[in-house]
Amino acid sequence: MTARVVVAAPSSGAGKTTVAVGLMAALRRSGHVVAGFKVGPDYIDPGFHAVATGRPGRNLDPMLSGEERVAPLFAHGCAGADIAVVEGVMGLYDGALGTEGFSSTAHVAKLLQAPVVLVVDASAAGRSVGAVVQGFVAFDTGVRIVGVILNKVGSDRHEAEVRAGVAPTGVPVLGVLRRDTRLTVPSRHLGLVPADEQREQASAAVDAAAELVRQGVDLEAFIAAARAAAPLDVVPWEPSAEVAPAEEGRPVIAMAGGPVFSFRYTETAELLTAAGADVVTFDPLHESLPEATSALYLGGGFPELHAEALSANVVLREQVAAEIAGGLPVVAECAGLLYLCRELDGHQLTGVLPAKAQMTSRLTLGYRTAVAASTTALFDEGRRVHGHEFHRTTVEFDSGVPAAWYLPGGQEGFARSQIHASYLHLHWTATPDVPARFVAAARIHAGLEK
Repeated sequence: MTARVVVAAPSSGAGKTTVAVGLMAALRRSGHVVAGFKVGPDYIDPGFHAVATGRPGRNLDPMLSGEERVAPLFAHGCAGADIAVVEGVMGLYDGALGTEGFSSTAHVAKLLQAPVVLVVDASAAGRSVGAVVQGFVAFDTGVRIVGVILNKVGSDRHEAEVRAGVAPTGVPVLGVLRRDTRLTVPSRHLGLVPADEQREQASAAVDAAAELVRQGVDLEAFIAAARAAAPLDVVPWEPSAEVAPAEEGRPVIAMAGGPVFSFRYTETAELLTAAGADVVTFDPLHESLPEATSALYLGGGFPELHAEALSANVVLREQVAAEIAGGLPVVAECAGLLYLCRELDGHQLTGVLPAKAQMTSRLTLGYRTAVAASTTALFDEGRRVHGHEFHRTTVEFDSGVPAAWYLPGGQEGFARSQIHASYLHLHWTATPDVPARFVAAARIHAGLEK
């Protein structure tokens, strides 16, 4: 089984993304084939993982995929790699609210039987860092913390003081990183700017992180810790085992990509391909629908920051509206929902949905349990799913439109026949019948089936 380590922290803001990305890149530069993973529903960090490793970034989320699939999905993502680095989310023991740590980094580490390296922000403490480390070690003895990386250390004297505090814990210090302004990556209202939007800056930040790790971390000790992980006896998840393709003909499913629509799980395209579709990615900022498109997948991203440019691609807007009116099946999650509205912050969009969208100052964030409000090409009425919301926009529908979901406290989205549009992000590994149904709808639209 692939050597593996989970990179965690006591809290958000400690620098675990910098350290995890730097480790991935430094290991790759030293000749390793590295698989990168992110705990939780985050879409942005896996983009930087992909830059660092040269492989698709992947998510591990017990809430969205089911905890029984976490280890198989991990094994699937490790194919061909000799070491895996799993970046945690928030603090090590922080999970879904009210669940005693379900979907936390610690939860995933246990499911993977993986050792944990703790990244501690030492910028405002000295010997007290030792108390933090000791507390995290003692909090849950089922989590095996095998090393500490001290981040944002100010000087040699500061380093000596922090090391003295950590020494009595018995947890080895695997690295010490100094403050470095080259690691600053542009951010915005939902976190870091995705790597797909600023490739040059992302590559520069990854290079800087790799050099910082090379200079400050004992890579051989880190690799030894990864190789000491307990055997993980698991059958890798395979999309071809979840869905079965039709015997003849492959419909084209257009998948929105580019800098605007960069939020999507790697396994989504893998499932659609296994179900018998040819997935073709296109950029809605500049391109029209791919030739012979028989279904459309619009994922998440930042359309609110590109509304003018999206509106300017009139050819695509009119094409999407006409094709959907003609029966083209479409799945739209979050950014896709906004693109199907009449307008976004006053900029004209496709007008497929009787709704308008606008940016707000309020962040909507969290896991959701939703129930399908009606039967569509993808879901039967009453189907219960677990999803995630992450946005600062709001959509105002005209009265009387058919909702996609019933949520605690109200309805959400739009669903009718072959259209399913919602703020809710789903991990289709938990619902493999959904991509299969989407491909079936594409086949009917393409005239491959009746």
